[in-house]
Amino acid sequence: MTQSLTFIAGPGGSVQGRLRVPGDKSISHRSIMLGSLADGVTRVSGFLDGDDCLATLRAFRAMGVEIEGPDNGELTIQGVGLHGLKPPTGPLDLGNSGTSMRLMAGLMAGQAFDTELTGDASLSKRPMRRVTVPLGRMGARIDTAEGGTPPLKIHGGAKLEGIRYEMPVASAQVKSSVLLAGLYADGETCVTEPAPTRDHTERMLAGAGYALRRDGGTVCLSGGGRLAAMTIDVPADISSAAFFMVAASITPGADLWLEHVGINPTRTGVIDILRLMGASIELVNEREVGGEPVADIHIAAARLRGIDIPESLVPLAIDEFPVLFVAAAVAEGRTRLTGAEELRVKESDRIQVMADGLRACGVAAEPTADGIVIKGGDGFHTAEVDSHGDHRVAMAFAVAALRGDGPITIRDCDNVNTSFPGFVDACRGIGMQITTA
Repeated sequence: MTQSLTFIAGPGGSVQGRLRVPGDKSISHRSIMLGSLADGVTRVSGFLDGDDCLATLRAFRAMGVEIEGPDNGELTIQGVGLHGLKPPTGPLDLGNSGTSMRLMAGLMAGQAFDTELTGDASLSKRPMRRVTVPLGRMGARIDTAEGGTPPLKIHGGAKLEGIRYEMPVASAQVKSSVLLAGLYADGETCVTEPAPTRDHTERMLAGAGYALRRDGGTVCLSGGGRLAAMTIDVPADISSAAFFMVAASITPGADLWLEHVGINPTRTGVIDILRLMGASIELVNEREVGGEPVADIHIAAARLRGIDIPESLVPLAIDEFPVLFVAAAVAEGRTRLTGAEELRVKESDRIQVMADGLRACGVAAEPTADGIVIKGGDGFHTAEVDSHGDHRVAMAFAVAALRGDGPITIRDCDNVNTSFPGFVDACRGIGMQITTA
């Protein structure tokens, strides 16, 4: 058995300079999926060359799509059209990627052939009924493991019918899965979300010329259309940028620029929450690239204060909470998060895993069923923490060490490559003290 990667993050260090973090993971996944199903050649730049997105790429190659790259973030996809995929010769292994599995469940439900979607040990524990139930209502035939978890065995040739689906939980992955199945369904498919979630799928479908209808929190499309090839420039991922927003906010004397970051309004909860805590965050050179808003972000050190995080911001920052907990541990006073039970079914139980790690570092952190209460102000003691294979937990504790009284050793960091290849080099490039073992 190979030894897993360990981060050793040292205290102190500076956070200075300019940095462009890797491309947005959500948009990178969707560029492969929609580019493969479009008519013509789609060209992508800024693609995230991480394990999760490469799993999506391999899956579509296995179904006969010719994809050149990635070469320095550039891809050329020879689209086969909505009905041009070929049966794979075996199961499609999606690694650690919940996005790949949930979105592809919708796409595969509309194919003429059978497919099996599998993943690693972590993905195999994640709930899939949230997509298989609405897809089943559309006529899809999908078998799961006991408990509704992967692998997903999707029977081809099902006749799909459009539905009106009111999501019980705000989830961009569920919304996207149902809409993508709707491309293959008879009639109109409508999804209503209880709170706004990221809308990359809708923006990119529209960018491919597919007609969508939006009415408040409801989005609808009709089956039977076609997707046109696109040119896609993937902005830097705000979820990856979030680690450095917090790093600069909590480090005395820090002054950092993050370049070409996607600021889609369904993703900017992390900026809103940090500003409520007193962070100095400025958006500069705001512009639109390929239908997605981007900006350069300037962050300076600030004195943070604890807050009650508004529940309305939770879906807009759902992936950024591990590092927001680090900000809360440094902030003066108490920070309380509620309405975030979704965090318990991510790559790890992020509420419990972060609470355990914070406590190991001497921080008063009390997990609740749907959130956490953190008493901040004292920084972090030297400690060893276990990321439980969760990339965002590992990176969050690397940031925490900036305000530590000694090094923080972080175990099981291999999966950082799922979303942020080159993370350690990026940290060192702006003055953070981090090594690997």
